[in-house]
Amino acid sequence: MKAQLPFSTIQLLDTPLTTEQKLASFGLTNTLLNVTSDINVPLIHFWTLPPTLILGLKDRHLFDLPAGLAKVTQSGYDHFLRNSGGLAVVSDGGILNVSLFVPQTTKRFSVDEGYELMKSLIHLTFPTLTIESYEITRSYCPGDYDLSVDGKKIAGISQRRNANALVVMAYISVTGDQQFRGRMVRDFYETGLADQPNDWDFPDVDPASMINVADAMHQPLTVAEVKSAMVNALQQDHFDIDTTSLPQRLTTSDFQTQYTKELAKINKRQVGI
Repeated sequence: MKAQLPFSTIQLLDTPLTTEQKLASFGLTNTLLNVTSDINVPLIHFWTLPPTLILGLKDRHLFDLPAGLAKVTQSGYDHFLRNSGGLAVVSDGGILNVSLFVPQTTKRFSVDEGYELMKSLIHLTFPTLTIESYEITRSYCPGDYDLSVDGKKIAGISQRRNANALVVMAYISVTGDQQFRGRMVRDFYETGLADQPNDWDFPDVDPASMINVADAMHQPLTVAEVKSAMVNALQQDHFDIDTTSLPQRLTTSDFQTQYTKELAKINKRQVGI
């Protein structure tokens, strides 16, 4: 990864979020993307949520979305609508969300190069796994750069960009009941479709198409251990990890002003969800 990024330092932010803070996940993402080019070094944001189904914009087109969401609530999961992406993903205490922000000031990265950055980072973190990238069609939120081990998806990747920066986001299924997660999303779509034609190509989720990293590695694993492994991998790849600058920036009035605006935009999207 070092060879791909023309930087020697990465700033780190780690924010375990509560249910009440769930919209902060993408409020922070949007604000950090806006300021990445000013900071002019890569940023990594770790975040987790209590059990939550994060809806994509496409999910609004489900014929009976309220019935689908009622199924999610019955499963003990909260929900909200993000301002990007097409389809639903799961977040809970066993899933680590990682966002890598990269300035486009020194070098411009294509879409595929952006995805390769995240794939490289995850490979560095789990060097004993053979990780492939192609669409796992019956996973939830399938995409061209799904990361899999032996044909079973361990992580999904998406990205956003503006004129001067990009962010590549991954959710990594570390531990927990991945079969349960898959069944919940399958039931969400089946109920939400209400036997109507699947004109929006919602996934026919097979819970067996996905696996936790812990199961792929055949050993116990925690989210905290994965965060440590990722930081250690970056250090071994000759990056300096700055853990103080980014948390301090979040407290500045300029950042808080931008963040408040981004949070208000996401709050607006929740109307009717």
